[in-house]
Amino acid sequence: MKKILILVILWILFVSAYICYADEYSTKEICDSIYIIEGGENTNYPYGIKSVKCEGKSQCEKICQNTIENNRKRFANQTKEKEFLKFLQSRYCPDSDKGCENWLGNLNYYLEK
Repeated sequence: MKKILILVILWILFVSAYICYADEYSTKEICDSIYIIEGGENTNYPYGIKSVKCEGKSQCEKICQNTIENNRKRFANQTKEKEFLKFLQSRYCPDSDKGCENWLGNLNYYLEK
């Protein structure tokens, strides 16, 4: 029984460390940067939200935040991608979509400002 408890504790510590590594930037920081790279005030799609209808900036911001948080959970449960922001890009603005080729680079640029 002790061995199982120790293994469970070690697993929890490992997963927590993995998730913390993915949390280099807060959801707010990522969301604010996405707002800028998706056109800021000069767009019809605040935060680049096109897949669902949102009424105004604050509702679009909430959808963006939820998307980031949901993808943090998905990221923690996968093993293919090692970087959270690259994983987020694959869901938010994949390279295969026209106009998304520079999304990750732009996101990193504004996160580091």
